[in-house]
Amino acid sequence: MVCIVEDDPTHLFITKKYLELSGLVENIMIYKNGKEAYEMLKAIFIASKKLPEIILLDLNMPIWDGWQFLDEFIKIPIETNVEIYILTSSTNEDDKERAAEYNLRSNYLIKPITLNEIKSVLDKES
Repeated sequence: MVCIVEDDPTHLFITKKYLELSGLVENIMIYKNGKEAYEMLKAIFIASKKLPEIILLDLNMPIWDGWQFLDEFIKIPIETNVEIYILTSSTNEDDKERAAEYNLRSNYLIKPITLNEIKSVLDKES
């Protein structure tokens, strides 16, 4: 299961389509901002249901951006492996440095994502 947290309809369409084309993903969860994603994923955790194995997280979104999501999500005492990939249009070095503070420097992908990048992420996590 993969979770996409993305507010841009074009990038959401591309990412979702590539996940489907990969043939490696059965379920895709989609949230339009960090707050919605956090609240739903926390509810899934509290209900002891299955969390996604991978979260593709945009940084620049309304309501809660990706950083606000990360700040709250890491407080949930999740014992299973949920791999977070930042998927952003930001090439700003400050954002890359900040990603390193969450140990996500190597999981920093620039939009638009390609089918090969999606497959690489999915292969790494399977």
